[in-house]
Amino acid sequence: MRRPRLIVASLYIASIFLGVASAWLWLTRVGIAGVDAGAWRVNLLAGSQNADAYTRARVALGAVLALDRSETLYYTTQHDDRGKALRAECRYKIEGSPPTARWWSITAYGADNFLFPNAERRYSVGTESAQLDATGRFSLMIGPLPAGEVGNRTWIPTAGTGGMRLTLRLYNPAPAVQQAPGSLAAPSITLAGECP
Repeated sequence: MRRPRLIVASLYIASIFLGVASAWLWLTRVGIAGVDAGAWRVNLLAGSQNADAYTRARVALGAVLALDRSETLYYTTQHDDRGKALRAECRYKIEGSPPTARWWSITAYGADNFLFPNAERRYSVGTESAQLDATGRFSLMIGPLPAGEVGNRTWIPTAGTGGMRLTLRLYNPAPAVQQAPGSLAAPSITLAGECP
């Protein structure tokens, strides 16, 4: 009689472990549902009351307090325009036209979903800090800050090694982008120089 109880208890523990492991893999390894705009992807349910349990869990894991799509669109990426994984030890050039929105920003996060610590205390570039050229386009750098590059407002410093995620936030985006998020003329992401 004792042996069947032990088998049942073992199966119960194994099923709990497999359930938790499969949920964790789904949340951290399976790509998010959504719409692509260049290298960027936007989840149309982030912050929505209609979001499923997995979307809500992903938002919570990413340490993001998401607003509804009617207020904000969150485009994220973990790779450059060539499909190569973004790495904290590499430098990337991000350029494009400022998105049509009341306010926008690009922020870099480490693989742990936290901001990169840096002496500059600069974690994003956007509406207030993006410098536009004569054609109205912006260009910024993300990666390890070169020696002597202090006070550069168009550079988001990263530290360490490993994966990196970028988030492009659009607060009160233009109605055309809000209705068709894939139509965004998303900023390009290209590797700048050699990557160790």
